[in-house]
Amino acid sequence: MTLEICTNSYQSAIHAETAGAQRVELCSELAVGGITPSYGFLKKVMNKLSIPVHVLIRPRSGDFTYSNAEFEIMKTNIELCKELGCAGIVSGILRDDFTIDLERTNELIQLSKPLSFTFHRAFDWTPNPKNAIKELISLKANRVLTSGQESSAEKGIAVLKELQEIAGNDLVVMPGSGINPENVGLFKEHGFTEIHCSAIQSHQTIPTPKISMNSQKLVSDTHIAVSNPEKIRQILQRIQSKDD
Repeated sequence: MTLEICTNSYQSAIHAETAGAQRVELCSELAVGGITPSYGFLKKVMNKLSIPVHVLIRPRSGDFTYSNAEFEIMKTNIELCKELGCAGIVSGILRDDFTIDLERTNELIQLSKPLSFTFHRAFDWTPNPKNAIKELISLKANRVLTSGQESSAEKGIAVLKELQEIAGNDLVVMPGSGINPENVGLFKEHGFTEIHCSAIQSHQTIPTPKISMNSQKLVSDTHIAVSNPEKIRQILQRIQSKDD
C-alpha cells in the first residue's frame, strides 16, 4: 500500500520522506482544504526530496468552479510543475451544479501529461459519485482522492468500496480524510492500494499575540472574498478630498 502524505510546509515534506512515506502531495493552507503552493516552496522541496511529489493545483479557496482567468492560472502552474520535474498533478474543476466540468478537467489532464493526474476531493461534492467515477475513467485520470462523500474516509468506507469495484484496474481510488494509525487497517483490509493523509500535529511556536490575523468570516465553501471596486473608489475619493 502506498502512503501519500499531504504536506503543507517544507518541514512537513521532509518529515514525510524521512518517516518512510512513498509520496507527498504538496499544498499550502490546509485550513481551507489546500491551495497551490508558492513557486519558491515547490522548488525548495523538489531540490531536496527524492520521493515523488504531486502538487495541488487550486488557485484559491472556496468552490471548484473557476473563471477563465483562474483557469489560465491553473494551466500556467501545471507548466511550472512540469518544468520543475514534479511527478503528478492534483486538480479538478466542477460546474455550478457540482458535476465534473469534463471539458476543462480533460484539458488539465492532457496538459499534465506525462505526469500522473489525480482528481481531488472536489469529487466529494458531485451529486452522483458512481457516474462521476465513470467520467473520470473515460477521461483517463490516474486516480481520485475521496472520502466516500463523508466527513471522513472511515465513515465513507461503503461508498469507497463501491467506487473501487467500479474503477477496477482503470482508476486508483485513494481514500483520504481522517486516516490515522487506529483506522488505517480498515483500508488495507478492503484492498485499497493507496491512501492519503496529513498526519498533522499542531504545536505552538510563539506566545499568543494580542490580536489574531485569522479571519473566520473569510473561510467559506460557498463564498469567495474579492476586493470591491466601488469601495476602492470611495476610499480614493476620501483620500483625494482631504488632499484638496
